[in-house]
Amino acid sequence: MPRIKDRLAQGKVVRLFGVGQLFHPKIIEILGEHGGYDGLWLDQEHAGLSLKEIELAVLAARGYGLDHFVRLPATDYASIMRPLEIGAGGVMVSMVRSAEEAERAVRWAKFWPRGERGMNGGNRDGRFGLTPLAEYAERKNAETFVGIQIETAGAIASIAEIAAVPDVDLLFVGPADLSQVLGVTGQFEHPKCFEAIERIADACRAAGKPWGVVPRGPEYADRMYALGCRMFVGGLDIHALHEGIRSFKSRYAALFDQD
Repeated sequence: MPRIKDRLAQGKVVRLFGVGQLFHPKIIEILGEHGGYDGLWLDQEHAGLSLKEIELAVLAARGYGLDHFVRLPATDYASIMRPLEIGAGGVMVSMVRSAEEAERAVRWAKFWPRGERGMNGGNRDGRFGLTPLAEYAERKNAETFVGIQIETAGAIASIAEIAAVPDVDLLFVGPADLSQVLGVTGQFEHPKCFEAIERIADACRAAGKPWGVVPRGPEYADRMYALGCRMFVGGLDIHALHEGIRSFKSRYAALFDQD
């Protein structure tokens, strides 16, 4: 079983690093050398990663045993199918508004009898045609990760129904969009945000589904963990660059204080 799904099934924490804005395969290799992360969040939604870039990310991640999925808007069948065929371990579907949309995303990601994904097998996920088709379909139906982001008013309103959709592996909270739809943009610790997250946590608990979040700091992460959260994006490429620049400037403060 893939690392992300395996750890979630065991109730363990999944530690992700987000890559997109500054994508380069070497960033993934450097991350792999540091260790400690379980997988990658490859951001096609906001960073616009191309299929070729996703393919390079998949190759780099495999070299270090890092699991991975692509965050994307599921606008059509091909938007989900193509990242899977080039080897992505799964998808995180953004801007879902209903249980019907979540069900549609699952069907696009899964082969018969669960879904309606088209059969190929000649790409990376089918070992370029070396895996027998029946085995290929069965394995990918079991292994492919499907996450659903909860970040719209419709998703919040139908959270119990979305959590109950079969083969949705995880619900994911985006604090920024959540605060926006609740009318408290940027106030991630506003009572309205925490109330909504508690509703999401309750729905996941009732459906036996794990959930994840982008933490806003250590105390926030601790609070989310106590509510049952088990997937955390504990690093983003753009934030890592900011932190590195601040660290360098702090180390050489005397130089930067000069005119």
